[in-house]
Parts: sequence; C-alpha cells; structure tokens
Amino acid sequence: MSSVTGSESTINAFVDAIHPSFDYLLSCTAFSACLFTLLVVLFAFSTKESRRRVVFRLNVFAICLTLILGILTGLSNGKAITDPFDQVSKNVYIATAAFAVIPPLLYDSILLSRLFALYPVSSTPPATLLKIFAFPFCVKCARIVVISVGLSNYVRSGLNTSSLVQDQLATWFRNPMPIAEWSMQVADNLYSVSLFLYNLHVRTAPVHRTTSGIADRIRQIFYISVANFIFPLMFNVAQIVSVTTDHSPTTGAVLVLINNYVTVMGVLCATLWFSGTEWVRAHNQPQSEDSFPLHAKLGRMHGASGKSGDDILVIGGRSLGADTTNSDVGLMTGSDRRIAPARDGNHSSV
Repeated sequence: MSSVTGSESTINAFVDAIHPSFDYLLSCTAFSACLFTLLVVLFAFSTKESRRRVVFRLNVFAICLTLILGILTGLSNGKAITDPFDQVSKNVYIATAAFAVIPPLLYDSILLSRLFALYPVSSTPPATLLKIFAFPFCVKCARIVVISVGLSNYVRSGLNTSSLVQDQLATWFRNPMPIAEWSMQVADNLYSVSLFLYNLHVRTAPVHRTTSGIADRIRQIFYISVANFIFPLMFNVAQIVSVTTDHSPTTGAVLVLINNYVTVMGVLCATLWFSGTEWVRAHNQPQSEDSFPLHAKLGRMHGASGKSGDDILVIGGRSLGADTTNSDVGLMTGSDRRIAPARDGNHSSV
C-alpha cells in the first residue's frame, strides 16, 4: 500500500513539475500553426506591388521573429518535459526570454507606421512630425532601457538554466521591470491608435456623406485598427494583473507568449485585408474611378498654390480639399477641384 502511495506521489510530483512547460509548449504550438498558415495566405494574396512595400516586409519579419520564438519555446520546454534533468543550455533559455520581450517593440512600431499614411514625411513640416512622434519615440527609448536592464539582471542571476528558472520563480511577483514595460506599452499603443483613429475620422468625414463604398472601406479600417489595439491591450492588462497578484509566473508567461502572437496576427490581418482586396482587383477587374484602392493613401498634399493652408486630402485616387483654418472639409467640385497625383513613393500604406 505504501509503495502504491509512493508511486502516485512521484507521478504527481512529475506532472506538477512539467505542467508549466506543457502549457508553454501547447500555447506556442497552436498559435505558431495558425501564424504559419496566415503567412502562407499573405504570400498567396500579395501582389508584386504589395511585396515591395516596407510595411509588407516588416510584417514578414515580425512573423519570422514570432515563429522563431515558437521554435525556441518548443525546444526549451520540450526538453524540460522529456528530459527534466538535462535541460537546454543557458544561452538557449536566455534567447527564448529575449525573443519573448524584445519583438513587441517592433510590432508596436509597425502599428505606429500607420501615422505616416496621415502625415507623409515629404509633405508634413518637420515641426509637426516632431510634435507627433516625440512622445512615442521617448516611450520606446524608455522601454528599450527597461528591457535591457531587466534582461541584464536576468542573465546575471544564474550560472545555468536551473538557476535561471529558480530566479524567475523567486523574482516574478511584483517585479517592477515587467510592470513598467507593460504599462509603457499600453500608453504607447493608446497614443498611436487614438491619434490614427481621430485623424482618420476627421479627414474622411466628408466621404461618409458622399460615397457609401468608400465609407464602408474606411469603417473597416477603423474596426481593424480598434481590434489591433483592444486585444493586445486586454493581454497587457492581464499581464500586469498577473504579475501583481500571482506568485507563480506560469500564467503571466503564457499571457506574454499569447500576446506576442495576438499582436502579430492583428497587424497581419490588417495587411491580409488590404492584400486580399488588391489581389481581387488586380485579377478580376481594373480599378474604376470611384473604387477604393487597397493601399489607402490618406495623406495631406499641398495644393497648386503651394500654401500649407490649402491642403488636399488624398484617398486613393480621389482628392478632398481641406482648409486648415476650418474644421469642415468638403469635396471639391467643378472648377475648384484640383487633382492631386497619388504616388506610391510619397505616401505610406495603412
């Protein structure tokens, strides 16, 4: 009887020991499979024009980083399950942690790049660009400092993988480093998305009253942008709650991994939406005068007079006159309408 009880205790202890690694492995395997499928779909629906864009390449790079995170996580935790007494090397374990906390900076920068569609570098005064991008730049610099200090302390906390795991268990609860990083990430994303959605609403308000097709596309851009922010925000808040209330890092680490995948998938779905529509347009029918291109160019261009107060809002191939001294923006008709050429090189895609 005692031998049976001893065997059950041993099995239970083994299950409890590998349970966190199993959670990490299961989460990364499921989301990596989904992300790889989305990557294949992205290339299938992309065109030569879309593949030349910087945003497309950044998305592919972000996906590759996340897939590498999945591989490293699978390697580290798979080894911990199959051979708990001979885990991966310290360098591999540190690389896994680094790929979990550093890439979100890149993902947030991709979301921030949407502001260049509203404020093209070629036509926006440097002072305006400084006012707009100063805050997110400072926040990202602060995040880099916090992540660097946190990783440096983590590397010096142990001589091998087992000691790193024990230090993680001991220092997780109310650790100021992750709390500061995730709080700044919330502020960073809140600023970027709020500014983008506000300008999108203000500059495209006349379109909602004139063309229903374009209005539907703009509404879809709005929903996609909100989703790109809401879901990562939920996980960021959950991470902060976890690190401040849960003494075990298992739940928090799972949330960190899932948040990486959710953020990349949000950015990727936005790109897929534009690429898919562009693919259909390129293969089925030529673009009509009133169609809304995939690479929705929402930028300000100077009018023929060259004055900054006489701007033209470009939405695809259509132009809207915008008087900066008045909040009302109206469509230009008749002899007052000026056609602004929409060049891919001068405007960023959303």
